[in-house]
Amino acid sequence: MNVAEAIRTRRSVRAYADRPVPEDVLGRILEAARLAPSGNNRQPWRFVVVTEPALRAKLAAAANGQRFVAEAPVVIAGVGLTPERQMRCGIPGDPVDLAIALDHLSLAAVGEGLGTCWIGAFDQDPVRALLGVPDTARVVELMTLGYPADRPREKTRHPIETVVGRERFDAAPPRDG
Repeated sequence: MNVAEAIRTRRSVRAYADRPVPEDVLGRILEAARLAPSGNNRQPWRFVVVTEPALRAKLAAAANGQRFVAEAPVVIAGVGLTPERQMRCGIPGDPVDLAIALDHLSLAAVGEGLGTCWIGAFDQDPVRALLGVPDTARVVELMTLGYPADRPREKTRHPIETVVGRERFDAAPPRDG
């Protein structure tokens, strides 16, 4: 599968088969995250891989009770090590760097026949405590990983002309609904 096909077929998976992810497959997926670019190549991240069922259940409780977090065979926490760092443009750096790395991870997962789901709905302090993340770092995102139990429905996207401006910012035309 090429990158364009992985981008087209990636879906948020919220139902996982009761099937473990082999270590070699997990290793290739984590390597894709490790190779992601970051500002000044700082690589200001750690990825905490959670496969222990009891810990996944506790993470699910801290993630607004989303049961599928516990049902996924793997949950990966993307941890930013420099939460106070701002990019020169005034945007926090860790969320940007981790979004790039986790997107690499999610596309690599598609290439391996797995699915993922980005989880931003979680309580920071309980998740940090569960994973032993120090006070100097922040969990930016949780991501579930596993073999899909079903085929998630295809997502619609806004037409290209409503999301792309040429040479200048152009307000997108109004859309229905």
